[in-house]
Amino acid sequence: MPTRLVVLVSGSGTNLQALLDACTDPAYGASVVAVGADRAGIEGLARAHHVGVPTFVVPVTDFTTRDEWDAALTAAVDGHDPDLVVSAGFMKVVGKRFLDRFAMVNTHPALLPAFPGAHAVRDALAAGATVTGATVHVVDEGLDTGPVLAQREVPVQPGDDEPTLHERIKEVERELLVQTVAELVAADATRETPR
Repeated sequence: MPTRLVVLVSGSGTNLQALLDACTDPAYGASVVAVGADRAGIEGLARAHHVGVPTFVVPVTDFTTRDEWDAALTAAVDGHDPDLVVSAGFMKVVGKRFLDRFAMVNTHPALLPAFPGAHAVRDALAAGATVTGATVHVVDEGLDTGPVLAQREVPVQPGDDEPTLHERIKEVERELLVQTVAELVAADATRETPR
């Protein structure tokens, strides 16, 4: 039985696409069972529609409080019974209720703990970093503070600006996410195998 993934997105969904592509191989051991977003009309949702994966949208603006939004997001994800939730460019911080219910991993375009937050590539350039990279980490209640699962370096090249550097990081990020999810799936399968 493949590991059930719910993927959360906020934009173009290139990390999602990498997972969708990986899941076409039965040996990968996982299946994207739903894609959720915090806003409608984004490319990430279109990618899911294109391959027949169910989608849902839970906008923060539909709720009076973040706690109400967190409850609604938790319910929406729960309806798809995931084994693992993947934040793939999901630009919202989930709450305690959500994290108490689901195991969740996130990608981040820096070598955490360096440059947490939404502007990691810009911050790395502003700090004069010569090396940055990509991280896949467990999501906890902090901002990019959860345990690191995998990292890969990306050198900052002379003349890099935010778009060029971010694009090179995203290429590494996609590979790292696919590889890390595969490792989590394999470890989970090993634990569940009767001895």
